[in-house]
Amino acid sequence: MSAKDAYEKKIKGRLAEWRADIDKLKAKADQAEGDTQLAYYKEIEALRAQQESVRDKLDDLRDAGDGAWEDIKLGVEKAWTDLSDSTNKALSRF
Repeated sequence: MSAKDAYEKKIKGRLAEWRADIDKLKAKADQAEGDTQLAYYKEIEALRAQQESVRDKLDDLRDAGDGAWEDIKLGVEKAWTDLSDSTNKALSRF
């Protein structure tokens, strides 16, 4: 397995974990009421958008040649860090 393939597998695994975390947040939001519920749903929507951004960058990485994937990796890392930070903040607030 190449370094690129291993990295892609790592990101896919983490995306699955984030999806589970976001699903947990949605379950909590479903139990909330009124403005609190709306705020939770808005935050969940933002998290899903960030998750989609990571998936898009992962697609770019997958399509990149062996020489170019390292450059794209930086964008994946940034999107990954942003999503991780946002998810952790949301988990602590919910």
